[in-house]
Amino acid sequence: MNALIKSLLFTQAGYGLTVLRVIACATVAAHGAQQLFGWFGGYGLEGVGQWMESIGLAPGYLLALLAGSAEFFGGLALIVGVLARPAAAVLALTMLVAIFCVHLASGFFMSNDGYELALALLAISLAVLVE
Repeated sequence: MNALIKSLLFTQAGYGLTVLRVIACATVAAHGAQQLFGWFGGYGLEGVGQWMESIGLAPGYLLALLAGSAEFFGGLALIVGVLARPAAAVLALTMLVAIFCVHLASGFFMSNDGYELALALLAISLAVLVE
């Protein structure tokens, strides 16, 4: 059990991964704040939940709560460096869902609502997970 706790709480990551983690995860946390609280011009849980229902993801409110919480609290955890690997795993799963359920049909580029950003955030999450 001691090895498991050490693998969750401690890392040998250098400054490069730390800078990447902090900046990218501030972006993720801000996006989660849009979904949860309506901050930064977001729609909040009600609006995001309705949108999720409209694209076939039900129950929309619950899924909005889960996705927003994963992004906001997972992003904060990664910024601070607390439970980075579990937070990175949850964020990676969230980005996979975003890619396949929302953005894939729109192509790669963000200008067309594509999966470009979600893929970059998935890669960062995986880098933190395996570091």
